[in-house]
Amino acid sequence: MCMRTPRPLFVDTLIALAMVWVAFRLGQASVARGWPELDARAYGLVALAHLPVALRRRAPLTVFAVVQLAGVAYISLGYWPVASALGSMLVLYTVASVYPTRIAIGCAAVMTAKWLYAGVISDNLSMTLVVSQALLFSLVLVWSGTLARRSRELARQLRAELAERARREVTAERGRIARELHDVVAHHMSVISVQAGLARFVLDSDTVTARGALGTIEDTSAEALEELRRILHVLREHDLGGAESAAPMPTLARLGDLLERIRAGGIPVELSIQGTVRPLAPGVELCAYRVVQEALTNVLKHTQHADAQVRLHYRQHELTVIVTDNGTGNKDGLNPARVPAGTGHGLIGMRERAKLYGGTISVGPHAEGGFAVRLTLPTSTTGTRWGDERRR
Repeated sequence: MCMRTPRPLFVDTLIALAMVWVAFRLGQASVARGWPELDARAYGLVALAHLPVALRRRAPLTVFAVVQLAGVAYISLGYWPVASALGSMLVLYTVASVYPTRIAIGCAAVMTAKWLYAGVISDNLSMTLVVSQALLFSLVLVWSGTLARRSRELARQLRAELAERARREVTAERGRIARELHDVVAHHMSVISVQAGLARFVLDSDTVTARGALGTIEDTSAEALEELRRILHVLREHDLGGAESAAPMPTLARLGDLLERIRAGGIPVELSIQGTVRPLAPGVELCAYRVVQEALTNVLKHTQHADAQVRLHYRQHELTVIVTDNGTGNKDGLNPARVPAGTGHGLIGMRERAKLYGGTISVGPHAEGGFAVRLTLPTSTTGTRWGDERRR
């Protein structure tokens, strides 16, 4: 069961009533202290010097003025000053905790002057004691209230900084999601484009091939739509908490489906695996999958008459992924080896993914011809913890 926090007005009302009761008890002891006994008028002024405390948070300066005036009137009638002092002290603290220091010091000077006035008109008080008490209480109350005000300001500033940091992290995460969207769409649209061209070319002469191409288009577009829905669902979330409940992201176990789509696009691809296959951290698996996807998409888009190879090497503390092709030309008339490394969303995405998970990546022409992408990712807990935490 969730307990509701009492409202400040209710709490302050209880405080005011408690202070009135304490002040009345002090007033009853005034005769023993050598002061006149409190009558109805005195009790009324004591109550007026404390009951407004219930509104101290809503109108601190007004309440301070009321309790000080009531205290001055009470003191002027010759009654024991202590019985009227509690309310003004609490309100001075409240003023110091809300307003700038200069205003708090002004109010402290007013309260000190009231105490000095009590010492001047009374023969029962020592001026030395009155002055020392007035200065000491005023100093302590202003200092305590100022500390409380600065603590609240620091807390507000900290909350604002945390909110801004969270906003920046959300923005950065959504930027990464946008690059995910580019990777997914680029790959699937490339496959669909190639298969649509193939279907149109053989539609009249080879209906079986055309039907197979259309089936590939159907499957690929359905998968693309599913990934788009997942990513857009995350983007619509107020925070990143919904990403955890989304469908699982691609892993290396789905490489077979990816390679089949590439082969259907006209690029023969071979997969070789060295070492013992084992489950890796989800972030590492996703990073490796996306790099392979982007590299093969580039082969599909830019090379002709090419074969591709994907090699996975599982070592004790790292995973190496190598994607190579032996393409000799470019569909756009460009040599891929001359494409500057790090340009374009795809290459930027691959480099950022590798950096995110503490890995290294090299992209460039292969020594034996064609193009090569080599990714090395740490698979130990130490190497992947930072990246996985960034994804949460």
